Amino acid sequence: MNTDSSNQPRVVIIGAGFGGLAAAKALGGQPVQVTVLDRENHHLFQPLLYQVATAGLSPANIAQPVRSILRRHENIEVLMANVTGFDLEQKRVLAGGRSVPFDYLIVATGARHGYFGHPEWEAFAPGLKTLEDALDIRRRLLLAFEKAEAESDPVERERLLTFVIVGAGPTGVEMAGAISEIARETMLRDFRRIDPREAQVILLDAAERVLPVFDAELSRKAEEQLRHLKVTVRLGVSVQDINAEGVRTNDGFIHARTVIWAAGNAASPLVKALPGTFDRAGRIQISETLQLPDAPHIYVIGDTALCLGKDKKPLPGVSPVAMQQGAHAVRNILAQIEGRPLKPFAYWDRGSMATIGRHRAVADVNFAKFSGLPAWLAWVFVHLIFLMSFRNRVSVFMIWVWSYFTRAQGARLITGKK
Repeated sequence: MNTDSSNQPRVVIIGAGFGGLAAAKALGGQPVQVTVLDRENHHLFQPLLYQVATAGLSPANIAQPVRSILRRHENIEVLMANVTGFDLEQKRVLAGGRSVPFDYLIVATGARHGYFGHPEWEAFAPGLKTLEDALDIRRRLLLAFEKAEAESDPVERERLLTFVIVGAGPTGVEMAGAISEIARETMLRDFRRIDPREAQVILLDAAERVLPVFDAELSRKAEEQLRHLKVTVRLGVSVQDINAEGVRTNDGFIHARTVIWAAGNAASPLVKALPGTFDRAGRIQISETLQLPDAPHIYVIGDTALCLGKDKKPLPGVSPVAMQQGAHAVRNILAQIEGRPLKPFAYWDRGSMATIGRHRAVADVNFAKFSGLPAWLAWVFVHLIFLMSFRNRVSVFMIWVWSYFTRAQGARLITGKK
């Protein structure tokens, strides 16, 4: 092993999400110098972000500083920087006034919510990708109940207590179930002038069933569980406009003061500075070895990459895909350095889960498909295991146990601009 770090290959990783961190950990202790760049100083456990948005967890429960995660690896440095572009001829990453050289580059910049050509909708229907998004949604949700308590006009009160979620994928289903539980259980005795159970939670999607990536029978069971929570599920409904008054669909106008977007994603615009072919979601086409066809020293992984699975369909933008790609990209980089042949990426799908509320969920794993309490317990176990730190696992577990038995949400704080 070469111990002279000045002669070691330089690997730069952009993004400290699931894919970027998996790559960084795999490079820890290897004969390379690694730089991890991210605009935030923390890694975010996105699968539980909806629980911050619905006041179930606090931000610190699902985030951890990147430096603390990687501090035991002496060959890795972490820089908080906003990457703005590339100098591909000189092999440099441009981050404001900083220029970071690389021999190999891993781009894992993730995705933001996409509005299908209507960016103006974001002001009225925020999506859920960052802690800032979650806190904004939490503020909107809790303020709606507070304003309804002080509102004397019954029509306006009804608008304030109407919550529309656009998109019936896992995020939309989880949000709809959580909001309904907050209204019907958590806040039941908190108000004097309104009955929170009168809140309407409406889940919209142009698809013909909820959770369309799941088995049809699990989709049916998920819809049944949503309806049991008094969520109004409207399928085959397309959104035509969103404004301050609500949502206009092909099936009429829905008056609502709170709208949440969970219908689509768009890859980080940073990848447009790389050479390649892009799909409608802004993802860049990569080879089966996770490299850019025209730049074999650049790897793109996670939500930013258009990577085909065994069925020749794009792999989903979920954390297991990103983590497996991050580890595989490192294996291929080390093979490049050593002059060995590269191997194609093959995704091992361990299954999918989605929670719909307290003791309600659906699970599709390799050996079984199930729903209800067993699926919810499996969902709890898996998410606790994959939380980044032991401290976070313990604190989240205790919060969930408390919430399960008391039906109380412990993070109902309104912060930020009112």
